[in-house]
Amino acid sequence: MVTRDEAIHALEHIRDPDSGLSLVELGLIRDVMAREAGVSLTLVLATDDAEAKGEMEAAVREALGEIGVGPELIHIRSRAVTDFERGEIAKKLQAAAQNDGAAAQKRSPALLDADHPATFIAVASGKGGVGKSTVTVNLAVALARRGKRVGLIDADIYGFSVPDMMGIDSRPAVEEGGVAPVTSHGVKVISMGFFVEDNAPVIWRGPMLGKMLRNFFNEIQWGELDYVLLDLPPGTGDVSLDVHQMLPHSKEIIVTTPHATAAFVAARAGAMARHTNHEILGIVENMAWYERGDGERDYVFGRGGGAKLAEELHTELLLQVPLGAPDNHPAERDYSPSIYKEDSPTGKLYMELADRVIAKTAANS
Repeated sequence: MVTRDEAIHALEHIRDPDSGLSLVELGLIRDVMAREAGVSLTLVLATDDAEAKGEMEAAVREALGEIGVGPELIHIRSRAVTDFERGEIAKKLQAAAQNDGAAAQKRSPALLDADHPATFIAVASGKGGVGKSTVTVNLAVALARRGKRVGLIDADIYGFSVPDMMGIDSRPAVEEGGVAPVTSHGVKVISMGFFVEDNAPVIWRGPMLGKMLRNFFNEIQWGELDYVLLDLPPGTGDVSLDVHQMLPHSKEIIVTTPHATAAFVAARAGAMARHTNHEILGIVENMAWYERGDGERDYVFGRGGGAKLAEELHTELLLQVPLGAPDNHPAERDYSPSIYKEDSPTGKLYMELADRVIAKTAANS
């Protein structure tokens, strides 16, 4: 059973073709209710055109169907718009036109615009549990520490973890013209985790995932950015494919562990990048060793997986990161469970990774 909020979120994607505003925002879809018996709503018709009515109903059924509501569970009531409602709709359209005109001069290029100056870097892995998100957030913070303007999209819609890893407990703010990302450690962050309550599971089908991801690109006020990092879900599923199609010029970093099987599976993510003509910047081998108190290294997960993967994908091994965790304390002002301090041994390694990424992207831009 879907909730009322999930139903409204799905319906908000239905746009008026002339103004681009949501039909929910315009008041043409209202009285949305979700129960075990299904989802019911009212369609307000601003025209007597039977074809337009049919298109609206079809759009509603499609949007609700994409979040798992069966056609027999969708109940639509239709009525004509009142004179008062028609006036309210006209006011909203006029306000939207004025806002668009005022913002046109100062609006930054959308992230998906072909001429957007930011460098996109997708961080991928063949399987979960290799520390891909840890690498992503620490690379993003390291780039910010180097003075770069960095955005981070938690594209792992099902398994979002970036807000928790970065110690973010606030939500995006609604500003004039859109939604502002949350800034943490100098990085602008957006994640599905900001839009669900109490770590609730996301039970969506593929098309809705793609729409949410596109919203992250188009409806967030990112401002000026030098780098946009994307924490992809593991594997080669729908979201990863959507990212590769939306960002044909994105670069990619593959994360693996030294274990031979992990590297073997990670090769699939690399093959996907190659197949979609994405440049692979290199390999990060996480959990490469464990350093004991006496300074000796234990190779807990074996050795050589990252180097072998780099050779197979005709790229380079950018970094080997030891097994460990930051020694951050919850009482610290900028506490985050997964961000290494800049002057820590592993923090310095991530600064080296940032320098290598900056050099490689500058050379290839």
